[in-house]
Amino acid sequence: MTKVIDIIAQLRRLDGAFAKREQRVADYVLANLETIAYQRQSEIAAGAGVSDATVNRFCQTLGCDGFKDFKIRFAQSVAVSLQYLGGPGNDSSVSDQLVAQVFGALVDTLNTARGQLDSAAIQAAIDLLAGARRIIFFGVGGGSANVAREGANRFFRLGIPAEAHSDGYLQRMLASTLERGDVVFAVSASGSPAELLDSVAIARQYGAQTLSLTKAGSDLALATDITIGVDLPEDQDIFKPSASRLAFTAIVDVLAAGAARKRPERVKEYLRRIRTSLMPLSKDVGPKPIGD
Repeated sequence: MTKVIDIIAQLRRLDGAFAKREQRVADYVLANLETIAYQRQSEIAAGAGVSDATVNRFCQTLGCDGFKDFKIRFAQSVAVSLQYLGGPGNDSSVSDQLVAQVFGALVDTLNTARGQLDSAAIQAAIDLLAGARRIIFFGVGGGSANVAREGANRFFRLGIPAEAHSDGYLQRMLASTLERGDVVFAVSASGSPAELLDSVAIARQYGAQTLSLTKAGSDLALATDITIGVDLPEDQDIFKPSASRLAFTAIVDVLAAGAARKRPERVKEYLRRIRTSLMPLSKDVGPKPIGD
């Protein structure tokens, strides 16, 4: 039988299709999601008005080896799922309340990050990036990968070859081509992805220097030459975008601004060239974002 990962989905899929007495167990489990993980087999049987053997057959019907296997998989599934089950699924908050909530969380996260930043680490990172021959940004998953892409977008404008990659296999291969003068900039909110840890180790093996923007004290923080470590809490509102992603982007902007000021004449020339290349696309010659 196929291994069951999502017990909640399996329960819903089979709901109504269980044998009569097993359906009573399913009804009891679905009605008591928050407490089932703490109940013994005999307690579930008593609650559903069936025998222990029926509870065991119910577990096997779900695709588990037995009650013990069911308890383990159920606890794991519910630990993740409860925050998405129930509650106000169709919040009728007016737009100004949503603006206040999202922007307020962002401001709070930015202030938290600002208070945690180590000025010496920031300066060391700026010096490293400003003198890099090439910068490779690595990130995996949605948030960190997007921050990595933004990093490459900010630094190529300074005349420093920069690129970003989120594929773990490509990261490893690219890391093996790096050497002294190159910089790997690894981004991760958790600091634990194996892809990043492996790629950093490979790059260091061939002489490249490494920098991370990640959770303070994490495996990634300990694996790189320079670490900008922050520990940012996530909002409990599952519908709201992660503010830590924007805080990470702001830190990248700080580093880019600092690197630009270490090579001002060269950077001004590159920015002039980029802005001039865009002139045929817009008649507006006033200040505006480079690249729209």
